[in-house]
Amino acid sequence: MTVLSAMLMILSASAQNGTPINVRGSVTDVNGEPLIGVNILVEGTSTGTVTDYDGNFQLQAPADGVLEISYIGYRSQSVPINNQTIIRIVMEEDTELLEELVVIGYGTVRKDDATGSVVAVDATKLNRGLATSPSDLLAGQVAGLSVVSEGGAPGSAASIRIRGGSSMSASNDPLIVIDGVPVDNATGISGMANPLSTINSNDIETFTVLKDASATAIYGSRASNGVIIITTKRGKAGKPQLSYNGNFSVSAPTGYVDVMDASTFRNYVINSFGADSQQAAALGNTETNWQEKIFRVAASTDHNLSLSGSAGEFLPYRISVGYTNENGILETSKLERYTGSVNLSPSFLDGQLRVQLNARGMYNKNRFADQGAINSATQFDPTMPVYDTTGSPYGNGYHMTLKADGTPIDIALANPVAILMQKHDNSTVMRSIGNLQIDYNLPFLEGLRANLNLGYDISDSEGDVIIEDNSPMSYTWGNYKSGWGENSTYTQYKLNTLLDFYLNYVKEAGAHRFDVMGGYSWQRFYNETENNYPYSAAMAAETGNQFYREGNDYSTESFVISFFGRLNYSLLDRYLLTLTLRNDGSSRFSPDNKWGLFPSAAFAWKIINEPFMADAGSVMSDLKLRLGYGVTGQQNLGSGDYPWMARYSYSQAGANYFFGDQMIPLIRPLAYDENLKWEETATYNAGLDYGFLNNRISGALDVYYRKTTDLLNTVGIAAGTNFSNQLLTNVGELENKGG
Repeated sequence: MTVLSAMLMILSASAQNGTPINVRGSVTDVNGEPLIGVNILVEGTSTGTVTDYDGNFQLQAPADGVLEISYIGYRSQSVPINNQTIIRIVMEEDTELLEELVVIGYGTVRKDDATGSVVAVDATKLNRGLATSPSDLLAGQVAGLSVVSEGGAPGSAASIRIRGGSSMSASNDPLIVIDGVPVDNATGISGMANPLSTINSNDIETFTVLKDASATAIYGSRASNGVIIITTKRGKAGKPQLSYNGNFSVSAPTGYVDVMDASTFRNYVINSFGADSQQAAALGNTETNWQEKIFRVAASTDHNLSLSGSAGEFLPYRISVGYTNENGILETSKLERYTGSVNLSPSFLDGQLRVQLNARGMYNKNRFADQGAINSATQFDPTMPVYDTTGSPYGNGYHMTLKADGTPIDIALANPVAILMQKHDNSTVMRSIGNLQIDYNLPFLEGLRANLNLGYDISDSEGDVIIEDNSPMSYTWGNYKSGWGENSTYTQYKLNTLLDFYLNYVKEAGAHRFDVMGGYSWQRFYNETENNYPYSAAMAAETGNQFYREGNDYSTESFVISFFGRLNYSLLDRYLLTLTLRNDGSSRFSPDNKWGLFPSAAFAWKIINEPFMADAGSVMSDLKLRLGYGVTGQQNLGSGDYPWMARYSYSQAGANYFFGDQMIPLIRPLAYDENLKWEETATYNAGLDYGFLNNRISGALDVYYRKTTDLLNTVGIAAGTNFSNQLLTNVGELENKGG
């Protein structure tokens, strides 16, 4: 790329050195697009201005002065005035700086200054295909990161693991941070298989994966399984730009389970069990490939439209909308999703005060197919038809296996096609994630800035599962429910709120560089859920509610309060030291155990910058040794928000007491351990970063050892000692190592 420092056109010059003159001009990028809000300062003074909507500027300056031109994402320039009254400047994007910076917890760091195991992935350069979730983009991109889909259904979740798991009973999912907001992906959202599908993949700028504890310990109690930081695209100054991205895909099953066809199965039955009238009566006269009946060729499409630019002189923006329609290869499975996002990034006070406003929303409609039909299709009699041909009153027109007296066999397999067509599992989910982040360079001390981050994650979902009365699967639950379907409903409301505040001070003194950060974090998780379980309206009316299971509703909340700090120290740009400390308090533990202290330390040696490596610079462009140690915690216990407290719960369905003809559901005490405390995971990491030929060939070698103590696990206890024969408690250790 040709380096453009400045293009100067002298239209008039008639002043003596030092005499103030009126300087006018314009600032554009290499494509001629005006740049809005560029900072222009007269060197050695406080006199300055910013460019307007058309990229123009005007100010008074000495005829022999120098203009300092700076703009985020572009190379800074120093332009001598030399008696010019009109100056035109072309700025070049600082692509090297953008590629060198990686996002870490509560800030950024240059890639070659990172002491932990940190990998950044540029999402804009990935082949997206039909990626309906960020997890689809991450698959196969980072060493040590495993992304395994939990099924091929539209919007299905993925099991994400960074360097394996660290717990047996608690969550092994990594912490997901979206634009500075840690989201609650451990408990999930009702009616939404993949919580990450909130974000349209076209809106993602970068992924940053923090793998070792020296990098993740700044997140403390939720970072035992690593951290994935997602940064979305932001607006850029300039004229409005409209962008469209769309794709169309077709999915088809690549193979089926090898089972007997109709003729083979018929011969097998006759030859094995005798060709008497009973066997002949049990076999049908149809040839049905049940797997072909439940699978299909599915067409899907995805569209995204975005508009970016700048409103006025100071307000860069980006707005995007998206639509996804994904059909699964299993009949009836479908996802329809609408997404929208807004990013505003204004700056004030000559760039000293920067604001980021992010808001994104999603409206998601799902039809979940019962995957039990897949198993049924591999076992169902291939000599039977899909639809009933006998006029039977059972099955709503679908074939059913009947007894000799013509009534359904309630232990028989259900018709695979009927399972899909006569079960309606639908959900509607609305979710929004956003934050307001304010960053201010404090005027009284150079290098000191304050950052305030206010965020939210809100979701509202509802769904129902309807199994039609008289459907084939309504006869497989037992005689007392024969023929009655199901009509269960659920709703859920979740609200997670966040407040982060920290101070950051950067100081360079000769060969020393200090980067110190300290802050406070508060996060609340609130969940309100309601479930109702009537078998069917017809059954409830006819039986007088005898088999109508009342629902339950509950609300719960938890809090995490934290104090954290980090020191990055650099000596001679060769020796790097990082120290972090986080003190977390979680309401999920008793007052005696709620606080956990999570330290880390890391050292890096930039061997490439040593004098003895000077002759290797033409071939080797990077060589850095990293050593790290850290402790992280675990508070996603998988047992609700109050596992240490004495609690009561609704009894199982059927455990009721009758007062006369009124059925009263019961509650029962739950087992609990008042001494529950944090799982703690200590990680040791050693790594070597290398690069050759100006980093055209680059990579990293890492080895790690991870040990979890006070392991949370459900173990057997003596019956009757704690209202149960099982208890969640701290017991055991777990080791994990690799490279």
